[in-house]
Amino acid sequence: MTDSIDLSALQDQIDALAAKITKQGSQVRQLKKDSVSDADAIGDAVEALKKLKIEEAELAKKMVEASGSDKDAFNRKVFDELVLRKMFVVPSFEIHGAVKGLFDLGPPACSLKAAMIDTWRKHFILNESMLEMECTCLTPEPVLKTSGHVDRFTDLMVKDVETGECFRADKLLEDAIDVLIENSPTMHSEAKEDHLRTQRQADAFTPEEIDELLTKYDCKGPSGKPYSASFPFNLMFKTSIGPEGTSVGYLRPETAQGLFVNFKRLLEYNAAKMPFAAAQVGLGFRNEIAPRSGLLRVREFCMAEIEHFVNPADKSHPSFPSVADKKLVLFGRDDQLGSGKTKTLSIGEAVKTGLVNNETLGYFMARTQLFMERIGMDPNRLRYRQHLTTEMAHYACDCWDLEIKSSYGWVECVGHADRACYDLDVHSKATNTPMLATQTLDKPIDKTFAKLKLNRKLLGKQFKADQRTVGGLLEALADDWSTFEPVANALETEGQTTIDGFEITKEMVSWEKKTKKVHEIKFTPSVIEPSFGMGRILYSLLEHSFYQRDADEQRCVMKFNPQVAPNKCAILFISSNDETNAVVDEIATSLMDCDLSVRVDKSTASLGRRYARSDEVGVPFAATI
Repeated sequence: MTDSIDLSALQDQIDALAAKITKQGSQVRQLKKDSVSDADAIGDAVEALKKLKIEEAELAKKMVEASGSDKDAFNRKVFDELVLRKMFVVPSFEIHGAVKGLFDLGPPACSLKAAMIDTWRKHFILNESMLEMECTCLTPEPVLKTSGHVDRFTDLMVKDVETGECFRADKLLEDAIDVLIENSPTMHSEAKEDHLRTQRQADAFTPEEIDELLTKYDCKGPSGKPYSASFPFNLMFKTSIGPEGTSVGYLRPETAQGLFVNFKRLLEYNAAKMPFAAAQVGLGFRNEIAPRSGLLRVREFCMAEIEHFVNPADKSHPSFPSVADKKLVLFGRDDQLGSGKTKTLSIGEAVKTGLVNNETLGYFMARTQLFMERIGMDPNRLRYRQHLTTEMAHYACDCWDLEIKSSYGWVECVGHADRACYDLDVHSKATNTPMLATQTLDKPIDKTFAKLKLNRKLLGKQFKADQRTVGGLLEALADDWSTFEPVANALETEGQTTIDGFEITKEMVSWEKKTKKVHEIKFTPSVIEPSFGMGRILYSLLEHSFYQRDADEQRCVMKFNPQVAPNKCAILFISSNDETNAVVDEIATSLMDCDLSVRVDKSTASLGRRYARSDEVGVPFAATI
């Protein structure tokens, strides 16, 4: 009993430290975002974060020693050997030396992934009557410029001036400082701290600053010459569309944009009914600088994304009561910064208390949990972590990641985000295409608006080709007095105001406040987005399904849920002869006629060995003749 209490107290200390680390990490991110933050403040914050992590590692080591939990540690070496030997996953272009971040799925993983996606389609698209699309992987630059992707995913890169080999600048600087300190054992402590402070801020320097530092630390490429000037490296794969080379495009970093730009057509297809959801399964691409952790960080990956369009004033979900009692392990932002412990709550209680922002977001979180359990994921290794305020985009209302615990720790596999109206708004403004839905009211209501009279002659003289754009902006604001009132006040008091970069003067427009009866309202829908990383889910499922038999650690088993198992049944015989072979073939044909994949092993190996082979690829059933 005493040992149990000691272990519990030790776990409490680890959880509390984890919360402090999260809080300190959030502070570091905020300091780096704030332009007013000085280098010393950032350095001190990073140093405090490092000390907390060292303390946590020491406590974790004590926990392992006290509990003996390392005995049951996941044997990744044996797991990796099995995955490669049974051709679940293999390096792409292996005989040519392979390429980092690219993998091929072998026969069993192909079947497993296909079954996962089939289950996903039935669980979400069929069950929810979603509208499925298949959009192109090639995306024109204006689309991704509008969404913000062209300006995101950048790291500072340098090149070897002779070989052209690329390197991440901040990592080169960090490595150079490590080498300098290691080779200078008599270095004065103040000088050492100076170098370490520079190292801690490596990813916060401007291109000019990091270029100076690489020169200062005498960083040179494999050719022996100084590196090129640093430059931002965008993680999207860039290409040209068409033979002229004048139309820039990218391999899509996500599938969502294809659904957003088709919103208007999807709404029409759905007979203008709201809310509704669109979905897509397909490939995304990201030119990772340092791919690692197997299938967890790769350059080409399968995604399954849902965009649920809903009235921002009403984010309830008609099917929420059906999942309200489903219990989830939730790691809210307050707990991350406070106790460091998760809470197990029903999603109904989480929405009621405001921990989860709304019913629709909560509904998809619960449905995702059910999907994971359905394909055979271990529920004890699933949790939902809420984004901290420093992690969330400025437009987001609430975000929760489903994290799956593997040998690499807790890994984000499904993002659930309330993205508000951001995506439809930016595409609407960039293309002058209305992205509006309509709701018919049970009873008409009074609506106050501004009736405008535009001085088109003056607008044309001032804005020329942009006259129509400016007029449209004013008309859109005037539709509701609450949005036009600030403009009216500014024009009355100051004689001018700025709208989307256009300076409007009082002489350009006059207005009159009016009221009208409306029978319907128009709105830009909010988007609730569950985004599934199918590659990460596939890898996690492989780990969760793997175990070694107690009596024989060399005998490995993949215990797949029959619904997604690559082969449903193994057909084996005790002794081989023509009569037995005919029965084996007949049974195999009958099962395949029922769309059940079978594994027939007619080899001369012992029956036990053939059973073991079936265990290694996760066959749940067997028939022995």
